[in-house]
Amino acid sequence: MTPARAAGTLALVASAIVLLALTLRIAVASLSPLLLIIGRDFALPAAVVGLIGMAPPVAFALAGMVAPAIERRLGLERSVLIAAVVAAVMLGLRAAVVDAWTLLAATAGVFAAVGVANVLIPAVVKKYFPERIGLMTTVYTTTMAVATFTPPLVAVPLADAVGWRGSFAVWAVVALAAVVPWIAMSLRARASRADMVEEPRTSVLSRVVRVPQTWALVVTFAVNSSIAYGLFAWLPPLLIDVAGVDAATAGGLLALFAFMGLPVSLVVPLLVQRIGRTTPFYAAAVISGLLGAGGLLLAPTAATVLWVVLIGIPPLLFPMVLVLFGLRTRAHETAVALSGLVQSVGYGLAALMPLAIGLTHEITGGWTAALVLLGLAVACAVPAGIVVARRESIEDAWERRTGRTW
Repeated sequence: MTPARAAGTLALVASAIVLLALTLRIAVASLSPLLLIIGRDFALPAAVVGLIGMAPPVAFALAGMVAPAIERRLGLERSVLIAAVVAAVMLGLRAAVVDAWTLLAATAGVFAAVGVANVLIPAVVKKYFPERIGLMTTVYTTTMAVATFTPPLVAVPLADAVGWRGSFAVWAVVALAAVVPWIAMSLRARASRADMVEEPRTSVLSRVVRVPQTWALVVTFAVNSSIAYGLFAWLPPLLIDVAGVDAATAGGLLALFAFMGLPVSLVVPLLVQRIGRTTPFYAAAVISGLLGAGGLLLAPTAATVLWVVLIGIPPLLFPMVLVLFGLRTRAHETAVALSGLVQSVGYGLAALMPLAIGLTHEITGGWTAALVLLGLAVACAVPAGIVVARRESIEDAWERRTGRTW
């Protein structure tokens, strides 16, 4: 391949990753701001709203189980293309729903597609940017962080202008734009046979599960996602009760919590690749998380903003794990298997945190148990960090443990 053609391919891949990253977060963040408006047209039972709230981690967990098998059968680029198409179609179908159950079905379809793409994008970065994994992980995690803020800011004004169905249609057009570069990538890969693994090996997953680093990454991912989903669901009412803030202030503090994902997405992947160590990031996540949870527990009114900022730092583990999918594997098929396992189990565990917080609050009538749960979840990152600190690939670790060649 000539240098010009290679540069053109990498530019195409970069644009495909960025546009898909926009879709991944738009799909998640564009619904909840409109639930009250949608409820004016048809009933949204609390049970259905609860299922919609649980849909992201559950769908992501299930998608993580099937994504590696899809990739082995169809190839990397075509698998991502199908996920992008399904996401765009399901986002479009959201604009045509007629009741709560069709809204739930379309939303589940969106999250299933997003879950598959979540698993495969780290492998795309590994395949096309093996020397720039940190940089490209920064690009797409930062894009996702920015896209998390955009829909909540503009979804309601957009719905006021064109209706909630029109608002969904706008996001579907954005998602459709992400499909175009993936079509081109799929055609190029098909022509060169570059998207096919030479010999699909179902044994990769069976080897990945035998490596301690894999399960340490599972725990790390579960800690990050538990804190994120638990507080996205419950931080506003928690702050209203324990810190005495009003609803508007609680909403602003939730936005501050979410905003913490932006600076960490900008710096963490690059720093992980540059310094080659993970211990400082685990230390920052654990110390800040424990201080934040402890502050909300012991002195919630003394420095509420500081406690929210501190509890918003542990999600730095998310971009760290994503970049490690590429840095701690030798082949993209190992990255796919590792990403699928870590995300499926991690999201599955994380789905329990919003439920656990809700149940403990219902039983006790307060938030002490919930904050203790959050602190315990953060503390689980300590043993995981000790295991992940070993600088070796998943393949190297398996070979060292078994004495056989991968």
